[in-house]
Parts: sequence; C-alpha cells; structure tokens
Amino acid sequence: MVYIIAYLTAHKGKGDEVVSLAAPLIEATRREAGCITYDLYRKPAEPDVLVFVETWKDKAAVDAHFEEPHLKAFQAAMADLLVEARIELVTPEKVEVL
Repeated sequence: MVYIIAYLTAHKGKGDEVVSLAAPLIEATRREAGCITYDLYRKPAEPDVLVFVETWKDKAAVDAHFEEPHLKAFQAAMADLLVEARIELVTPEKVEVL
C-alpha cells in the first residue's frame, strides 16, 4: 500500500470554499481503481488548514490518480485559494519500533 498525506493551507477565510470544491473530487476519487481510503480533515482551531489522508493499493494507482480530470480540475480551482500545499508520499517500507 501507498499512503499520501496532503496538507493544504487556504487563504484566511477560504477554508469553507476549499471544502466545498473538494466534495466532487472526493466522491470521484473514491470510485477510482486502487483507492482504498480518501478523506479530508480540518483542524477545528484553524479552519483554513486541511489535510487529505489517502490510502492506495499501489504506486500505479497513485500515478493514475494524478492524471484524473477531477484532480486536475480541483488543482486548477485551488490556484487562487491556497497559500501552501505540501504532499507527502509514504511507501510500504514499514519501520519497526521496539
């Protein structure tokens, strides 16, 4: 499995707009082959800070997701709404803590 954590920081007061625009993206992405989970979270004390937490079957599914029109449309819509976006991809190498 591959995990993605995407951090979005919206301009002040734009968090609600980001959430609204994310709804169709989330719905479409959850139907993609290889998508296991795709959820959006929001910090209660910082409503303009959002985090996508995603689980994918493999890297090929992630690569296909990045080519989907619904993701590209969301990215275009976010251009003027976000101050910052950071994506972390976590691969299957598990760290054992003893």
